[in-house]
Amino acid sequence: MKAAQIQKYSKNIEAQVVDIPIPSIKDNEVLVKVKVAAINPLELLNITGSVKLIQDYEMPLVLGNELTGIIEKVGNHDCGFKVGDPIYTRLPIEKIGAFAEYVAVDAKSIWHLPQNLDFVTGAGAPLTGLTAYQGLIEELEAKKGQTVFIPGGSGSFGQMAVPIAKAMGLKVIVSGSPSAKERTLNAGADQYIDYKKEKYWEELDEVDFIIDTLGADEFERELSIIKPGGRLLSLRTAPNKKFAIDKGLPKWKQFIFGLVGGKFDKKAKKKGVQYRFIFVRADGKQLKEITKIIEDNNIVPAIDPTNFTIDDINEALKLVANGHTKGKVVIKF
Repeated sequence: MKAAQIQKYSKNIEAQVVDIPIPSIKDNEVLVKVKVAAINPLELLNITGSVKLIQDYEMPLVLGNELTGIIEKVGNHDCGFKVGDPIYTRLPIEKIGAFAEYVAVDAKSIWHLPQNLDFVTGAGAPLTGLTAYQGLIEELEAKKGQTVFIPGGSGSFGQMAVPIAKAMGLKVIVSGSPSAKERTLNAGADQYIDYKKEKYWEELDEVDFIIDTLGADEFERELSIIKPGGRLLSLRTAPNKKFAIDKGLPKWKQFIFGLVGGKFDKKAKKKGVQYRFIFVRADGKQLKEITKIIEDNNIVPAIDPTNFTIDDINEALKLVANGHTKGKVVIKF
């Protein structure tokens, strides 16, 4: 089968298309014929080795974290899925490989494709959906009536996070580009801040939570508008010691992440705020809950219109690296 892989970590954002055997499956796994795989900024981090302290991969590595496909074969355990079922998934962190014609995946990491999505739009939902779900429920422990602000939330993450937060009964505020205002308000946002005209740190005060998509440069501005006792959850800034402990990482990694994230913990503590970092994991049961929200609210992720196949993998990676996309970038099989 065709697959896109790297031979080693590298600053060069590129992969090789190779021919490798179709994987065999274990008792707890299913074999999925991949229909569409999504390309995320996470792929760039996997290529460069930027997340190897969280997950260090054996080489060569088949890239790709998110896909839709059809079950071709099931293992010996009764997993609740059958041959021919259309599914979607964020693959387990320790065993990725969506950029291939077939993938073997733990059945506990998949769920049935939402009825309102096809293979293309479905490929844009699981990773961001799980990030939003785990962030809001596990990290922020957000409750109905509380307020969450998502700076830079007009992209693919916000497309899933806004309706999920609304389904939980939260007040949702988003900042982003003027072109995404209408779409984001239609998705359920209560307030939209056009970053070209307004400064969110002058408009907002006393929010319960922030989900940061912008990174360390925004940290102090974000902190300034959170009420005491609130939480700041980042997708980008830096992992901290709490993250390492929660992930069950060894003591030496806890020490390193304590150093890396310590300055952010200290700044947050001074304001009476908790700092959290998230690295999304696979979870089929949570995908089941997300599927209900997607279907009930008819959420359809925006997909970049550029057509790519696996042979165009490097052009697709470059498009994501340059950041000028019109939705989730996907490759079709």
